[in-house]
Amino acid sequence: MNFQRITIGLIVLLIAGLAGSFYMNWKTLRQLQTTKAFVESAVFAEAVAACERAQSTTPFKWNGGKQTAVIGLNSVKLNKDTIIASYTLFADGVYCDFNPIRRTADIGSNFLERELF
Repeated sequence: MNFQRITIGLIVLLIAGLAGSFYMNWKTLRQLQTTKAFVESAVFAEAVAACERAQSTTPFKWNGGKQTAVIGLNSVKLNKDTIIASYTLFADGVYCDFNPIRRTADIGSNFLERELF
């Protein structure tokens, strides 16, 4: 009888712990999504301006573009110490990678064969 009570108590504690863990994970992910959305909206205007100013053979025109899309904030981890952030915009077949740290823009027409900063 004691063994059954202890087992049931441990199972209830295990379920409560897992539920708490999933809840905390959900809360953290929601906060990260909110933070990412805030950063993306803060960087957007600067990215558009830098992309439209950048010199390229294929001009980037966000304003007045027929097909525009915000791909968003991305990061590439080159090694354990270096992470490169980029904010990517796409307008009328031309993409623009904006580096929010260096405040530089790189324009290209082939998104899949691009080189990151």
